[in-house]
Amino acid sequence: MIELCPDLGKFFKGAGAFDEILNLQGKVYRQHKNRTTLRFVSDGKGYFVKIHRGIGWGEILKNIFSLKWPVVSARNELNAINKCEQLGIATMKIAGFGERGVPPVRLESFLITEELENTISLEEFCSDWKNNPPDFRLKAALIRKVAGIARILHRNGVNHRDFYICHFLLDLKSNPSSSTFNLYLIDLHRVQIRKHTPRRWIIKDLSGLFFSSMDIGLTKRDLFRFMKAYSGKPTRSIFKEDLYFWRQVLDRAVKLYKKDFKRLPALF
Repeated sequence: MIELCPDLGKFFKGAGAFDEILNLQGKVYRQHKNRTTLRFVSDGKGYFVKIHRGIGWGEILKNIFSLKWPVVSARNELNAINKCEQLGIATMKIAGFGERGVPPVRLESFLITEELENTISLEEFCSDWKNNPPDFRLKAALIRKVAGIARILHRNGVNHRDFYICHFLLDLKSNPSSSTFNLYLIDLHRVQIRKHTPRRWIIKDLSGLFFSSMDIGLTKRDLFRFMKAYSGKPTRSIFKEDLYFWRQVLDRAVKLYKKDFKRLPALF
């Protein structure tokens, strides 16, 4: 099974199209066990392809014994992109998808998305905030935007599992200080979709987000702004009703930071 947008369908066709895509050459951005992510150019336009190859039973059993289900197909990210689009969350645009073989061991698949041009990750965009604080309106707008995306995901049964600021891409053509700007959520291959998001996965997402933003010069007031935007509650109600929940989030974020950097974050 293979589906391609018209632009790619002109170049990849016939019985060998699937193999041609699996053997594409380009700049490799990630190589991980059975998964490869690379950028390629077709007819002058940039694309990213994520290729999944068969995963061995050893890896599958290892994940199961760790109470995890391994990602064995690009279909998971395909479903996640479609879900984000349904929820009105800006993300990657699908240009192609293919799947063949018997799951899970002999399953091969790929997902092609259009390159998001003129964007920058929040990790890079905010990297110098500690030394050169941004305009307050810009920072507040970004905090509200990220909190709003997290809120929509979690209230609709979705958790990201790699919810770090590096996976938010800011559209440089838009004005972050305005009420309307594009912030794309990417790297969705591990997303989980359920009827309701379990509390532990919400905590994992939010702690990852806090952990990844601890060195960009945020203040405690900024954290409170995020909490208010995420919960839709005033600060007083948060401390009265949700204090234990946010303490769990922050405690986990600090543990992640201490594990990586062997010290407490400056914010604390």
